[in-house]
Amino acid sequence: MAFKLVISEGEKSHQVEVESVESKKLIGLIIGEEFDASLVGLAGYKLKITGGSDKNGFPMKKDVDGQRRIKSLLAGGIGFNPKRDGQRRRKTVRGNTVSNDIVQINTIVTQKGEKDISAILESEE
Repeated sequence: MAFKLVISEGEKSHQVEVESVESKKLIGLIIGEEFDASLVGLAGYKLKITGGSDKNGFPMKKDVDGQRRIKSLLAGGIGFNPKRDGQRRRKTVRGNTVSNDIVQINTIVTQKGEKDISAILESEE
């Protein structure tokens, strides 16, 4: 399964398609873990997973363990934005572990490499 990897660097963000060979190395990682970005062709960079969404659009939530999908009572935060004070709603969210059902992984840059990300991605195309 291929992932869309969204890399946020300050105000800029870049989207990279990860092929199925490299995507197998990302399976099993948990939200908050760092990994070497050389998997996706960004030498010298380290990325930290901040979230993602599955094939049906349900968001990953850090405090739900595993790869499962559950219906949770939410009062705000990821997965639900209440319109008034005290509002709660039961919403479906995905666990914090990257699995085959995940389509998009959101990351931030924690360690920069020598070249700029946009220069590296433009040279690949």
